Amino acid sequence: MSVLTVRPATLTDIPAVLAFWQIAAENAQRPADDRSAVAVLIDRDPDALLLAEEGPVLVGSVIAGWDGWRCHLYRLAVAPSHRRRGISRVLVDAAEERFRRLGGRRADAMVLDDNESARRAWWALGYERQAEWSRWVKPLGG
Repeated sequence: MSVLTVRPATLTDIPAVLAFWQIAAENAQRPADDRSAVAVLIDRDPDALLLAEEGPVLVGSVIAGWDGWRCHLYRLAVAPSHRRRGISRVLVDAAEERFRRLGGRRADAMVLDDNESARRAWWALGYERQAEWSRWVKPLGG
């Protein structure tokens, strides 16, 4: 097995990231990600999209969004062939370290209620569901 490395994504990674999310991420009940949206993320915050690679192979991702007030985690995904090897923990540890460097004090993760495997993973990483909160969304259109 190759050494696992974590690094920020670059604009040249976008096609591979989008293809990876199609096979490794939960895509139900959400608009499709596209090249321009990921490019905006990378342009605005070049260190937010973290990629885990085993050699040259992309095996995981997480978006560690920091808005100056809160720390938000999105798109934690691990290749199906590489699950249960601790890759999520490595990615979340890297994201949390980034948040601490930026002055963050609390992180939250977006998890679909019916994604039981994700809920178990976040719980194992030390996160707890906040039953008193609901997410409210409004598509902005384009």
